Amino acid sequence: MKLTSGAGAFPCQQVLALLCFSLPLAAQQRYLPTDVELGSRIYRNNCFACHGQDGASIPGVDFRRGQFRRVSSDEDLLRVIVTGVPGTAMPPTNISDSNRLALLAYIRSLHDSAVSAAGSGDAGRGRLLFEGKGGCQMCHRVNGKGSRTGPDLSEVGTIRTAAYLERSIRHPNEYVAPEYRSVRAISRQGTVITGRRLNEDTHTLQLIDQEERLRSLAKADLREYTVLTTSSMPSYEGKFSSQELADLVTYLLSLKGMDSQ
Repeated sequence: MKLTSGAGAFPCQQVLALLCFSLPLAAQQRYLPTDVELGSRIYRNNCFACHGQDGASIPGVDFRRGQFRRVSSDEDLLRVIVTGVPGTAMPPTNISDSNRLALLAYIRSLHDSAVSAAGSGDAGRGRLLFEGKGGCQMCHRVNGKGSRTGPDLSEVGTIRTAAYLERSIRHPNEYVAPEYRSVRAISRQGTVITGRRLNEDTHTLQLIDQEERLRSLAKADLREYTVLTTSSMPSYEGKFSSQELADLVTYLLSLKGMDSQ
């Protein structure tokens, strides 16, 4: 496998070294939320079955603690993803170079999340903020309680990191995952319908509107249809103190399904 740049083709091992600089585990770079989001999907599809939800299902390996058997740098971790570990159940991962870097970003974010969440907030106070001052239940649902107009957050602690959640609260328009985007449709009669897109195919569109009603629209009946790339969620930058933000993020990290309440 080779990557190509303006100077020609480089073997994968050399490119990994150039990209990673052999940084020690304690000095990893910060990754963009888009990298971590993509990496979380790749992890669920390729790594979850063996490494588990928190990356701690393999003896001697714990992604949240930054504990590895054969890894001391990003370069090492990328090499293991590329080649696997002969003689073990860890196979080579046949994904593109950009996806490997995204997977690396997500694995590193698990450790960053654990470090930033440890002792940084109080989940009980965070729940009160979620249900009270933040007004989060006006859009979000947790374990059967709240609105359905926004994404259900009942298991958000299993798929998002502290850094991702904090940035989403402070800067919701920075990145909106495709499955959470809203749509604005105008019927041929001029009726405007907005809501969160649930499903879409060639001929139809399903959404949940602002009154929490499930709607199925035939595209042939629409005069206009737009997928919105901005979030309907307001920014909470400056609305929470640093301690309140830590409490809220800690609460969200604790949400791992019905058993978390």
